[in-house]
Amino acid sequence: MPRVALVTSSKYPDLTDDDRLLLRPLAERGIDAEAAIWDDPAHEWTSFDAVILRSCWDYHLKYGAFLRWIALLEQAKTPVWNSAALVRWNANKSYLRELDAKSVPIVPTFWPEAGDPVRLRETLHELGWAKAVVKPRVSATAHRTHLITANEADSVQELFDELRRGPGVMLQKFMDGVVTEGEWSLIFFGGQYSHAVLKTAKSGDFRVQSDFGGTDQAADPTAQVLQAATRIVQTVEATLYARVDGVVYDGQFRLMELELIEPALFLSSHPKAPARFAEVITTVVTPRAT
Repeated sequence: MPRVALVTSSKYPDLTDDDRLLLRPLAERGIDAEAAIWDDPAHEWTSFDAVILRSCWDYHLKYGAFLRWIALLEQAKTPVWNSAALVRWNANKSYLRELDAKSVPIVPTFWPEAGDPVRLRETLHELGWAKAVVKPRVSATAHRTHLITANEADSVQELFDELRRGPGVMLQKFMDGVVTEGEWSLIFFGGQYSHAVLKTAKSGDFRVQSDFGGTDQAADPTAQVLQAATRIVQTVEATLYARVDGVVYDGQFRLMELELIEPALFLSSHPKAPARFAEVITTVVTPRAT
């Protein structure tokens, strides 16, 4: 029976509730899947027929170690999904610049570089943005992410400068639609659309993640939103899974993030989603030669 590692972090040693929904449909398809903490040295990764990244939600806190681990899997020719090359590309949010250059509509973003002295207050005025979100280029779950106005900019200037000199920083125009209408997450398995949820922040917050009180509900995207998200997925190499996060702005779907490493896939939001994902996994699992 093929063995598959569903990669998680030490905070979720037995997988998240959502990811555990994969275990039964995988077993029904003859695949022995088990949780495996990515930075646990006890694991012999070459013993798995495939390594599938799932809830390794601390990778951004151990970024160098995570990339070295991905490289080791690659060197050992252990199949990892999404691919090692795609993971490296997606781990730094600068990938959005590349997609922007390919005419993918993204949320308006300012990209200061390490050597550029930038005063946030003046920059917001120059850009004409009433509100903006400061984000590290390497981050997950809104880590060190701040919503600011021009009048509040000085309070995060020190953090902004620290990020600019370190892992890199980005400044995105705040999309009011995230609060008023919600943020879309469209899920794809094997490049094919599966399901979607609409995420909303709790009152008084801007972060839609459940860690900060955000909620999500199953929703059907409009044809325009689905078409835009599908095109985005098609701009990158083959994916086992992908989550397209975005918001409708001035009648156009704008990409906020293309999640290809460890996104929550909201499997519980659609009854057929776990089986769909399991079926796609079977297509990339080849038992080891004995």
